Amino acid sequence: MLDFIYYPVSFILWCWHKVFGFVFGEATAISWILGIIFLTFTVRGIMFKPFVNQVRSMKKMQDFAPEMKKIQKKYANDRQRQAAEMQKLQKEHGVNPLGSCLPMLLQIPVFIGLNHVLRAFTIMPADGSKKTENYFFTEHDVLSYTSAKLFGVNLGEAVYNGVGVVSGNAATVGFHWNVLPVALPLMIVASIATHLTARHSVARQNAASATPQTAIMNKLTMYIFPLGVLVFGALFPLGLLFYWLANNGWTLMQQRLVYTKIDKEESARKAEAAEKRASLGPKPGQKPTAPKVGQKPVQQKKNQPTQGGAQKKVTKAGSAHGFAQTSAAEAAAKADGATAAAPAETNGSKDNGTGVPGLLKDSTRKSGRKRR
Repeated sequence: MLDFIYYPVSFILWCWHKVFGFVFGEATAISWILGIIFLTFTVRGIMFKPFVNQVRSMKKMQDFAPEMKKIQKKYANDRQRQAAEMQKLQKEHGVNPLGSCLPMLLQIPVFIGLNHVLRAFTIMPADGSKKTENYFFTEHDVLSYTSAKLFGVNLGEAVYNGVGVVSGNAATVGFHWNVLPVALPLMIVASIATHLTARHSVARQNAASATPQTAIMNKLTMYIFPLGVLVFGALFPLGLLFYWLANNGWTLMQQRLVYTKIDKEESARKAEAAEKRASLGPKPGQKPTAPKVGQKPVQQKKNQPTQGGAQKKVTKAGSAHGFAQTSAAEAAAKADGATAAAPAETNGSKDNGTGVPGLLKDSTRKSGRKRR
């Protein structure tokens, strides 16, 4: 019924088993274990892009979580309107809630398919005849799998066989205590890996977006699910426990890489936005230079150097010492001019015809004004 799942899974496992069987031997347990692990890596590699989209979608949902809370509070008595507003908000932000479930949904068929394929290696035909094939595997491959032992235990065996959905209708129903020493360490490590993966994911959640439902789900994923792996791992064959370990190890590594990359992108965007705001705004300590309405811009005059190379001393308007606006060089020039003008005044008093000593003509006064 689920052959569309079983055949692809068995084909990927067959390819990796041939690769590692060429190195370690096809009948060795290490070849089958590595084949299962790299089957997991292949499937997770295919789902890498959906996982990145899932993380980005969750990040966006955390960013506009306060808006969602406002909608929930505003339409608390109208569930239909609340759902419509939620969908509208998610559409505006480009978020698909189902996108966060896609990687998990894709892993379920692989888990079911691998469990069935590994179980089918040890399930004999109903008529009691010899098993000659197992989906993509030939009779030689079946013999290779059944003869591969890990500490004396076949990879298709579990601590307990009897649940049809998990055990794949295994013929040998009941407890197999010889499997427990090999399976128990794998169950414990798989449980710890599940807890660490869930804990790392919960640590990324925004506290502002936390809800009572979120808190319940976090407790389930951090404690109940790892405990379930520890308990129900007794129903899984050893090969499936290796799949679980590889899957959790990949998830933990992938989360660290993707979260680090997204954090760097977020920091780069914030730095770029801050730099853009700083370039548009005034510099620190700079006064605004915008003129008033109707006011003409005032151009500040530059101080011109005097003939002697010294600059005039200019005092501000309204200063108490505004009358002293001449420099020392200008005062000395005026004093020299007054000394040179003294003989001219004496001569003028003799030749002006007035008979009054020191009296100058009008032309002399005018020229003196111009010179001043």
